[in-house]
Amino acid sequence: MSEGPINLNKARKARAKALKRRQADENAVAFGRPKAQKRKEQAEAERARRDLDGHKRET
Repeated sequence: MSEGPINLNKARKARAKALKRRQADENAVAFGRPKAQKRKEQAEAERARRDLDGHKRET
């Protein structure tokens, strides 16, 4: 059984805080990279795209 009554206002605020923390963690992963790393990943993606285009057959 539960310990007692639940303060719904605190529960709502805790849920909103957890949601904001999760969003901040996702943003840190997406945008918290050094410029050199972003350029390297962009160059790798471009190289992969060119390699894939190079393997296409001409019709």
